[in-house]
Amino acid sequence: MRDGTAEVTTLFWDNGGVILSNGWDRDSRQKAVQQFHLDPTEFEERHELMLNDFEEGKVTLDEYVHRVVFHHARDFTVDDFKKFMLDQSQPFPESLDFLGKLASTRRYAMATLNNESLEINEYRIRTFHLRDYFEVFLSSCYLAMRKPTPEIYRQALKITQCEPSETVLIDDRRLNLEIAAEEGIRTIQFKNVTQLRDDLAKLGVTTE
Repeated sequence: MRDGTAEVTTLFWDNGGVILSNGWDRDSRQKAVQQFHLDPTEFEERHELMLNDFEEGKVTLDEYVHRVVFHHARDFTVDDFKKFMLDQSQPFPESLDFLGKLASTRRYAMATLNNESLEINEYRIRTFHLRDYFEVFLSSCYLAMRKPTPEIYRQALKITQCEPSETVLIDDRRLNLEIAAEEGIRTIQFKNVTQLRDDLAKLGVTTE
């Protein structure tokens, strides 16, 4: 116990915006519009219609690209577009360094809790060696549900067999944190590594 509260045993981490760039966010899609000369309104409308199924693992990357981009002939290939999508993922070195130090203490169970489509999620796991840091990947594409639905947090607690009060969700989006907190999970909104380190230390979570 620390200050009358349960000791933290488990950290749930968002990926995009915390340890990596977002995999396929609005900025990335705007770059795609410019790079491939897409109609921005049509592209965004089709993306929004496909987003839930895409991130819940119900449609493949090929199916998404076909429905959103290649519904008519293009002067670039499917592989060109998929490579562009994957190339949007970039590491946040300072965050990964801190994450690695926490993982190396072996005092905390480490899990992702992120919204991501299957192929992009697994590309990011491989490319940035996320298995070195995390023991389990509670991604929307595996659980077939997305944050901020309350059920994804309940499932995360069931899968890890944790009490909410012994867990912390680290995420950059306020709404994701608000609903997690309603389930009893402790939360930290990520702004930068220094702030995150300080906020975790207040909960007794350190690299030392």
